[in-house]
Amino acid sequence: MSKPFEKHVKDRPYSTAEAAAARLLEIAKTLRIDDGRMSIGEWNGTFLRGGGTVAEYTAGRDKLIADGIIQIHECGGFIMWKSRDQGIRSEA
Repeated sequence: MSKPFEKHVKDRPYSTAEAAAARLLEIAKTLRIDDGRMSIGEWNGTFLRGGGTVAEYTAGRDKLIADGIIQIHECGGFIMWKSRDQGIRSEA
């Protein structure tokens, strides 16, 4: 029996950095690539609309950066694959 003030909280699907990073990679594979760059607004917006939080997005993004998979463009508005061998093809 539950206590009077006990709340039941659903498990968050992206509560670990690994889970958030995996989802961000899935999203990135669907984005349009121009000159090797993808829009960071489209990337994080899709993640947030899909039920992720800002904290989960940040943890996943930071994991991808730390693992050497992506880098943030110097202007801050784009993400780029660190290696061209990520299974993603650029649209010409």
